[in-house]
Amino acid sequence: MRTVFRFTGLVLLPVFATLMAAQSPAPVPAPRSAKEAAPVDFTGYWVSPVMEDYRWRMITPLKGDAASVPINAAGRKIVDAWDPARDAAAGLQCKAYGAAAIMRVPGRLHITWQDDNTLKIETDSGTQTRLFHFGPKPASLGAPDWQGFSSARWWNGAVPPPPGAGLGLLPRSGGRPRTLEVSTTNLRAGYLRKNGVPYSDKTAVMEYYDLFKESNGDTWFTVTTVVTDPEYLAVPFVTTTDFRKEPDGSKWDPSPCTAR
Repeated sequence: MRTVFRFTGLVLLPVFATLMAAQSPAPVPAPRSAKEAAPVDFTGYWVSPVMEDYRWRMITPLKGDAASVPINAAGRKIVDAWDPARDAAAGLQCKAYGAAAIMRVPGRLHITWQDDNTLKIETDSGTQTRLFHFGPKPASLGAPDWQGFSSARWWNGAVPPPPGAGLGLLPRSGGRPRTLEVSTTNLRAGYLRKNGVPYSDKTAVMEYYDLFKESNGDTWFTVTTVVTDPEYLAVPFVTTTDFRKEPDGSKWDPSPCTAR
């Protein structure tokens, strides 16, 4: 009996070792970069056909015209006091080209990856550069500027709705989920429109980007922008802006900011 027991134990030891090895945790894969994880490709040249709000986007509105922007009494005082010559003299020609307004400025975009976790948007109007940072937000953001600091994430509808869901922004009509979510703070005070409709340095901007293709093969994206400003807006200011992809950069035409 003792001989049989020893023989059985010798047989079972390799089997037991094999089972233990099979239960060892698999190596944890390295996290993918934002570029690798991108569900769609936003890179390329884009143009914004002005199909709505022509009077506020294509020309500088008349002084005092803040129609459709929910400014409060403090905002109204700034609108009525707007002086483009004063802005130009102070070197503030870019006040209407900050992150809260730049996507509404007619012109073209050039979108590229600055690195594997930073999406870069350049505008030919005003020659501005926006950087969308994926990953943890740094502890210090530095001095406020026109484009502020933008935190981005890919969103496929599988996570809790972001701020703005209560405004009826999610999901997009037709059931198509929003693709990219961007939150921008650390902004320098600027204008929502070129005629002095203000936003303050307390402003926060949420943006939701949808990329889609039309039946004719054209590629578009729509950005829904929600501007929240406790100083000059009574309620959030919400706009949607469309961009169509262009085949190349042959129409790219950078121009400086102008005060009017």
